[in-house]
Amino acid sequence: MKKSNNELPIWDLTEIYKDIKDPKIKEDLKNIRKISKEFLISWKDKIKNLNSNDLVDCIEQYQNINEKIYKIGTHSNLIFATNMEDPEISRYNSTISDEVTDIFSSLIFVSLELSKISDDVFNKWMLSEKAKEWMPYLKILRKRNPFILDPLVEEILIEKSATGRSAWVRLFDETSASLRFPFKKEMVSEAEILNYLSDPDPENRKMAGQSLSKILEKNKRIFGMILNVISRDRYIEDNKRGFKRIVSSRNLDNDVEDEVVDALVKTVDEAMPKLTHRYYKWKAKQFGKTKLDWWDRNAPLPSSLDRSIEWSEAKSIVLESFASFHPEISKLANLFFQNNWIDAKVRKGKASGAFAHPSIPSLHPYVLLNYQGKIRDVMTLAHELGHGVHQILAAKNGLLMAETPLTLAETASVFGEMLVFRKLLEDSNDKEKKQLLAGKVEDMLNTVVRQIGFHQFEVKFHEARIKSELTPDEIGEIWMQTQSHAVGPYINLTDEYKVLWGYIPHFVHTPFYVYAYAFGDSLVNALWYSYQNSDKNAFAEKYLDMLSAGGTKGHNDLLKPFNLSAYDKSFWNKGVSMISGLMDELEKLE
Repeated sequence: MKKSNNELPIWDLTEIYKDIKDPKIKEDLKNIRKISKEFLISWKDKIKNLNSNDLVDCIEQYQNINEKIYKIGTHSNLIFATNMEDPEISRYNSTISDEVTDIFSSLIFVSLELSKISDDVFNKWMLSEKAKEWMPYLKILRKRNPFILDPLVEEILIEKSATGRSAWVRLFDETSASLRFPFKKEMVSEAEILNYLSDPDPENRKMAGQSLSKILEKNKRIFGMILNVISRDRYIEDNKRGFKRIVSSRNLDNDVEDEVVDALVKTVDEAMPKLTHRYYKWKAKQFGKTKLDWWDRNAPLPSSLDRSIEWSEAKSIVLESFASFHPEISKLANLFFQNNWIDAKVRKGKASGAFAHPSIPSLHPYVLLNYQGKIRDVMTLAHELGHGVHQILAAKNGLLMAETPLTLAETASVFGEMLVFRKLLEDSNDKEKKQLLAGKVEDMLNTVVRQIGFHQFEVKFHEARIKSELTPDEIGEIWMQTQSHAVGPYINLTDEYKVLWGYIPHFVHTPFYVYAYAFGDSLVNALWYSYQNSDKNAFAEKYLDMLSAGGTKGHNDLLKPFNLSAYDKSFWNKGVSMISGLMDELEKLE
């Protein structure tokens, strides 16, 4: 894709601020500090005595201040994501983080006081129709009440986050962005070396895998230290708050019960032999082997067509696929192309991977990709645009209720991938179908089984970290144990694989994030089954309503219109069954 890399879009952040030296940034920060101080004087220690009208006024003012803060944060985060090696941008990002953290610490009283409201006061508030609109937000805050610490401690935790957890995350990001991996006569970025792991040339894959391992090995001490500190920091806080299990605080953030996550993990864990183990045995056979080397896990099939998909074609594929489901989704996705809300060009210093940043409701989301022309990149484009469409639809709920819990945040993105996959499959001959089915199965295995394997690694690592710090080699042992089970006996995990935990950003950015991918994929599989067996137009309308709900509803309420429930023991099996069904289709093409 290097030839057309110059044609790829780069987002334009000047609509927020002209650059990092824009004087409006200082003006806005000064204004935010002023209104935050006035807000504090007006409302602190008074919330429990408010009537419903004053409550609404207080929350609306609070949301307005948060919008202003998030706007500056959006600019600093996005400009840093594409320029991680620029020291001036790094300093700007850190400065904004410090400023924002300081302001947030002064406003923590709002969530603390709201969470501790008595049932009597809450019920009186809910007699007002206008106050009732804030019920979902208040209910989530009240769920946190048992785990809230003294207000002064909460303020200190927020203020110290910039020099604590956030600082270690920044160190991880900057270190990862600065790494260069030898490949032939070049030194390439992390995004590029990972891309070579799915190169058609087996020698390139081997060279890329060994290069990735070699550089991570050289840096394993710093990555190990970061992971150890992040884990200990999390444990100390969770322990003081009274969480009994190391995953419970994340589950609370995700508005999902421990037992629901346990059921997901158990279902996938038990299904690993008939999923990954079965598939990699089949794939090894395609290569004339009994086992695949780990760097060949995502290799294209030997008969695959080595076709590079231009950006314009990728755009058409995604928009047409979305339109076939509902024209509104395609229309919203097209806004990202029309208005330069996508940064797809691969370049030095840019964060690897992809994401959709929700920004703020009064602005719009942004999408970051590292597009290199493969079918998987088209799927990633669909995935992130699914997030983007979801974020636009949910924005009507306002900043405080727009954000969807992580468990549901992957719904639109994975559904978007499925739409693109089905369109490509319909337009393919048997040879292309084999390639597409294999690619889709691999993506689903990576999203469901591999992420649960990652989750199992995190659980074992964080549990072990409670007792003492782990050396990088000890972390590697846990990694090998959990990943060997996840991928199965037909992938040869050599000692070189032992350090690959070091490049996974979710372990650092958001511990225990990863199961949300499996949750979202399995949920989408269940939704897709419902879609295929119902009135498609009616389903599409209900689907848009679900996305538009944002954070105002939990998973149970959102799934009710589709007659689905994550509490149902058969729910997770539907996700597993869909993957098995695609593998059956694949084997029939032999």
